[in-house]
Amino acid sequence: MADAKPIAMRADVPGEATGVLVLASGEVVWGHGFGAEGEAVGEVCFHTAMTGYQEIMTDPSFAGQTICFTFPHIGNVGANPDDVEADGPHALGMIVRELPTEPSNFRSTERLDGWMRRHHRIGLAGVDTRALTRRIRGGGAPTGVIAHSSTGTFDLDLLRDMAASWPGLEGMDLAKGVSTATHYGWEGGVWRLGFGYGAPDGGVGKPHVVAIDYGSKRNIFRNLALAGAKVSVVPATATFEQVMALQPDGIFLSNGPGDPAATGEYAVPVIRALLDTGLPLFGICLGHQLLALAVGARTTKMFQGHRGANHPVKRLSDGAVEITSMNHGFAVERESLPATARETHVSLFDGSNAGLELTDRPAFSVQYHPEASPGPQDSLYLFERFVRSIGEGR
Repeated sequence: MADAKPIAMRADVPGEATGVLVLASGEVVWGHGFGAEGEAVGEVCFHTAMTGYQEIMTDPSFAGQTICFTFPHIGNVGANPDDVEADGPHALGMIVRELPTEPSNFRSTERLDGWMRRHHRIGLAGVDTRALTRRIRGGGAPTGVIAHSSTGTFDLDLLRDMAASWPGLEGMDLAKGVSTATHYGWEGGVWRLGFGYGAPDGGVGKPHVVAIDYGSKRNIFRNLALAGAKVSVVPATATFEQVMALQPDGIFLSNGPGDPAATGEYAVPVIRALLDTGLPLFGICLGHQLLALAVGARTTKMFQGHRGANHPVKRLSDGAVEITSMNHGFAVERESLPATARETHVSLFDGSNAGLELTDRPAFSVQYHPEASPGPQDSLYLFERFVRSIGEGR
């Protein structure tokens, strides 16, 4: 793949191409552009979920990334204001096999391409996504520029230079850019057909969880509330004093984008101080990695990462297998875990670490997303376990 000659990886695209993906290695992927016009540079990864494309696009953990969906029919249920995990999309764009069709779902309020255009996100259709996925599996997640022009005019040399000059996610802190800017109290409940998002019961008498937002998904907070917690959210850069001023009964470390080692430069000292208080602590995804760093372990960039809604994870305590949703390009090195950290879950795809708990503190974390309901309820017990541990310690 190091050949400087561009390699076209696409299915036949009728008419003139209006979209293109240009990789830093020189490969060119032509297709039909949809959504917003323009260009965006970042890491190109693939995602194996068959549903939930709106949730995926709005997941802050995808900041700095363009998503190649392996399922061919993306957009067929349209878009709506409920199926989002943040105020808007954080992924740079999407690459799909077929152009989004007219939506066929009673919950749809607009077409996917219109939603993408309204949120300034680029789509590329007509691509042989199987070939692109095989390229990522074999060569690792590449850097690329996705571009859309209704005229079909592209400066390939400029796009190639953009891709080649992008520094990559390793060493990049993205949490500050997607985190909340201010502290707020969470008020939303879980979604129910015919009712939407109801408000949770009042917080009087409930354990108070302070969630540090490194790029959180809203459904995490909904499930914490469902498990019986009152939730307050603080920015990624919140200090130990700012967190403790809210008088928490427990601490939650959210998911988020970027290199955990870079985010850890300011997050790890705070987490270590919070661990010293003895308060129960629970982390997900980036929060899992930051907890590991806080106790002296290491993280590493993965070759292609884990992104999908069908990842089997083995729970070591009883051998049970959970079907999980994953979205991470970095992993905790199990060999670096200290004696006070016990591995609790492993990925059955590649054996990588997927969970840990401390033996000397009431803290645990998982690499996957239990709030995404891929099982659909295989992992919801984690929220209940966390809130129950707070009650036991009060």
